[in-house]
Amino acid sequence: MRTALLLSAAVGLVAAAPQKIDFAAVNAAPTPSVQGPAITAKVQRPTYNPTVAASEAVASASADPVASKRKLRARNACSVQPAGSGPLTSSPDTADAFLANPVYNQGAGNAPTPQGYSLAFGSLTGSTSQNGYMGLYTLTKYDTIKCQQLCDAAFGCTAFNIYYERDPSLDPGSTCPDPASTTNIKCTLWGFPICGDTATNKGQWLQNFHVVIAGSNGYVKSAPPKSQTDFTGPTGLGGAVQAPLDNGVDTYIGMRLYPDGAYDPSLCAAVCKQTTAYDAATADATGKYKPCNFFNSYVLSKNNVPQGTYCAFYTRPWDRGYGTNVGQYDGNGNYYSVSQSYSYTLTTQDPGVVVRT
Repeated sequence: MRTALLLSAAVGLVAAAPQKIDFAAVNAAPTPSVQGPAITAKVQRPTYNPTVAASEAVASASADPVASKRKLRARNACSVQPAGSGPLTSSPDTADAFLANPVYNQGAGNAPTPQGYSLAFGSLTGSTSQNGYMGLYTLTKYDTIKCQQLCDAAFGCTAFNIYYERDPSLDPGSTCPDPASTTNIKCTLWGFPICGDTATNKGQWLQNFHVVIAGSNGYVKSAPPKSQTDFTGPTGLGGAVQAPLDNGVDTYIGMRLYPDGAYDPSLCAAVCKQTTAYDAATADATGKYKPCNFFNSYVLSKNNVPQGTYCAFYTRPWDRGYGTNVGQYDGNGNYYSVSQSYSYTLTTQDPGVVVRT
């Protein structure tokens, strides 16, 4: 898993107009190599570690400390695959018959929405593929409550996708190019919100066998993020902060974007503190520097697809009345929207002056 650290030479942050989303920085961030489970995977356990992620953020280095993928064991052509727990094979045993079978939409439609979550999409024929993939479990039944429990047990899990997948009963090979199918029920966990526009994985071909998906439901957690040590908050905002000049002074310091892992304001908190320490250590002859006393964290999406955790840093706090930027167009027809916007304020404000002895 790679964390994009977008830096400036001065304070370790990318400066941009405080009223606007930094499109250039967002588009310069590397796309995470893993945006969903392998089509043949049965289990991929989440391993996101917020302590390691925050340490890497402070170190301002790109690394792979919290990869949520693991190597799959080698498979032999025509080897028997575990039988799925989904409904019996459609008749005839084809992808088209699977997609037309009403049993999958019935299962998805009858599934309860877990407490503390909202239904983002239902009964689609694609699974989520985007930034923030955390892990995969194969279930014994279409159980949204079990999938929710797995999400709640994984640090940073914000959403989950549950669906039926038509898989081969044998690993397709030259002597068994189109084996009989089996139906797996899969639960994938995500560190960023999901929506219908993220359900772009429509399956794939394995030799002559067509893997397809049905009854795909997505759910997003309603709870706010965690509090952060030495900061008050989180304070929910209607959008991203748009701060005016403060007596002619720009209080905005800069931003960072973390495109992988999970929506994790602790990364913003760690970088806020480190920025103050760096600026204090490099203060000019007057002893003045720009402290980070406040940050705004949110999930930034491009055309409804999450791009990562966006952190914007300020020298002074701004109240929730300034959280008004819900999104912007970039001039090329792309719309960048803001969700899960929260602010955090340093409990003891740093005055931004080095006392020299």
